[in-house]
Amino acid sequence: MSQFGSQFHGKSGRKLKGNGKVRLKNRDKKRYEMGGYFSSTKLSEENRVKNVRIRGGRLKSKLQYAGYANIFSGKTYKKVKIKSIVESKDNRNFARLNIITKGTIIDTEEGKAMVTNRPGKDGSINAIKI
Repeated sequence: MSQFGSQFHGKSGRKLKGNGKVRLKNRDKKRYEMGGYFSSTKLSEENRVKNVRIRGGRLKSKLQYAGYANIFSGKTYKKVKIKSIVESKDNRNFARLNIITKGTIIDTEEGKAMVTNRPGKDGSINAIKI
């Protein structure tokens, strides 16, 4: 499946079983078993959060656009503006497309920092100084 589509979490149908037969699936995935879509958190002037209903009726905050990050330096967090994205360990094209994921190195007013949380699931960006 594509990187930006619905996620598949299961065993591959192309691999062989232990006896050499090709694995066949016995049923399709149910709706509640499907993963979510990739939320590409983009760089922007200010933060914009989207609340999404999840299973059980609760809400999850997804960060759609990010302008600020909470940087941990020593003992305290500080809210700092993000200037640019330096590199991304997930995909080298994410840096060109200004997409922020966990592990992305960002350039801020305080210097370079690495994102330590998942912005598409948390609703904010936390980072540590490098």
